Amino acid sequence: MAISNVVEQDGTVATHVNNKIVVSLVNIEKDTVPFRQQTAASIGTNRNVVTNQPIYFNIYIMFASYFSGNNYQEGLKFISNTISYFQSQPVFDQGNSPGLSDDIEKLVLDIENLNINDLSNLWGVLSGKYLPSILYKVRMVAYDSGAVVKQTHSLKQPVHITNSDI
Repeated sequence: MAISNVVEQDGTVATHVNNKIVVSLVNIEKDTVPFRQQTAASIGTNRNVVTNQPIYFNIYIMFASYFSGNNYQEGLKFISNTISYFQSQPVFDQGNSPGLSDDIEKLVLDIENLNINDLSNLWGVLSGKYLPSILYKVRMVAYDSGAVVKQTHSLKQPVHITNSDI
């Protein structure tokens, strides 16, 4: 397996990925979850910091079988094994993937179905000739800059005075 483009930026074939499954980032999109509010967190006895909620992204990852000639059938087996793996484990979290960044709660992989026209357009954008491949949408990728928007003072609970206190 290789993380790479199928075609180099200059248009030449990426030879270092021959006889491998090539994993390529195809697209990044903002998740369309409803707007999330700013939140405040306490940083002391009477101060809060206000930060924006993380931005959630969906990323599209393609697994392409870069096997040719007599190895074509072997490449189809590799694609089949890739599909089987993600079918058996479509969710990655801290429990089943200890190396996952602490900033990521979980990742969910779903197969993206492309009709023949969309598939043709995708390979055209990638400047490549079609290879046996599968496209996955990875949901719940969060990006949090951690930037502080502002600091505020905390309001204390008002003291209630009763008649017996006077």
